[in-house]
Amino acid sequence: MAPQNAPASEAPPGAVNINSLSSQQLRALQSRLSSELEHLTSSHAKLRAAQSKFRDCVRSINEGVVGKSAGESKEEQGILVPLTSSLYVRGKLADREKVLVDVGTGFYVEKTAPKAIEFYEDKVKGLEANLVELEKVVQTKSSQQRLFEEALRQKLLSEGAAAGGTAAAAG
Repeated sequence: MAPQNAPASEAPPGAVNINSLSSQQLRALQSRLSSELEHLTSSHAKLRAAQSKFRDCVRSINEGVVGKSAGESKEEQGILVPLTSSLYVRGKLADREKVLVDVGTGFYVEKTAPKAIEFYEDKVKGLEANLVELEKVVQTKSSQQRLFEEALRQKLLSEGAAAGGTAAAAG
């Protein structure tokens, strides 16, 4: 807990007033923040893609393993098995009660369809929590970048005005 008599505007330990930095230092910080934001945005997209993949797994279990078309028995119902991203063959499930779930790093675990759905829904929820935290970090970094951009713009304007005033006084 912070001391109660400390001023509210007091900077945290190790903080630097950005107005005291040179334009080169501001550019370097801005560049670093840009690369961090690029990396964080890329990570965000990858997490969203993973979340979508897990949702597709739940949908596939519901439609391909648990569900069935009208008029077909479970044994008659076929599925399309992907050989590549655009090539499929018809197939029939030998066992509709259990599925193999990829739990990561090449390990597969046999689970019942409801347990597999629960597993993937837990993954989706976990990724959602990570995405919320990542979005907060991205927002913080974005606001920091805007502060650096504004400070750099002000610094360049003041340097330009000082250089213009010196040239006018010398002429």
